[in-house]
Amino acid sequence: MKEYLSQKLKEVHLELETIDMESDEVSIEVAVSMIEYLEKCLTDIRKKFLSQKNIREEDEINFFKEVKPEILGFVLYFNKIHSIELKCPNGSNDTLGEYYQRELDSLTFFFERNLGFYQYYRSRATHMDEHYFLRNKRSHLLCLDSVHYIIDNEFSTGYDYKVAKILCNEMLRIYLNKKMHKLDKQTLINKNRTSLPLNDLKWTGPKTALIEIGYGFESSKYVNRGTANIKEIMIAFETMFNIDLGEYYRDYISIKGRADRTKHLNIIIERLLKRMDEDDAQ
Repeated sequence: MKEYLSQKLKEVHLELETIDMESDEVSIEVAVSMIEYLEKCLTDIRKKFLSQKNIREEDEINFFKEVKPEILGFVLYFNKIHSIELKCPNGSNDTLGEYYQRELDSLTFFFERNLGFYQYYRSRATHMDEHYFLRNKRSHLLCLDSVHYIIDNEFSTGYDYKVAKILCNEMLRIYLNKKMHKLDKQTLINKNRTSLPLNDLKWTGPKTALIEIGYGFESSKYVNRGTANIKEIMIAFETMFNIDLGEYYRDYISIKGRADRTKHLNIIIERLLKRMDEDDAQ
């Protein structure tokens, strides 16, 4: 059983690697696809788990405390992403900001309402595990949530769902904070652009190309006699071309890992040389 579960978790993480889990943009289609995939995984795991005879208590506790919540947490996460993106209002940055803030406030309410259990789980405590993570051992003295009365008693303790919800909400907080950061960034870009002469310049090439050029500028030390840092240069690019370069330091790490590290700079050089050759031939 341990080998089966380990393999299943490995497969899940490989599937998650096909999308950018650190992005602030998860499409509705991707969310639905991941929900369907993860639900099937849980169905397969349930069938395998219930086929086992004489499961040791420590193994059952580990399953409902660590294994199942990890997968269920991703199901809840993508389901909530689907809901957030589907219901996202059209409007100004202020409207969007208020929408995302309400979602963040709901996460805060959940953590406050479940503070005791959250502290228990995050402190890696174990003294209540038999009550939280063994089936048919629930105690009404624990002030049970309504979910305990509608759960699948063969494949849930109720608290595995609560752990999954914690994992889901921690990921959601990161996702929503990135959404808020992106709005703040666009507001700053718009503000900075008001001080520039009116222009319609827009960056239409790959975002990574501009990031590569930005790091080239910073490395050349040609700006402000070499005192301009990468943040200042990227803000200037974002303002000039009305583009949010996001977490450009992450893209820089990816750029360093490419076979051709200066791919876009090389294209610029090649095209400039070609232009010069054509000019000379006239």
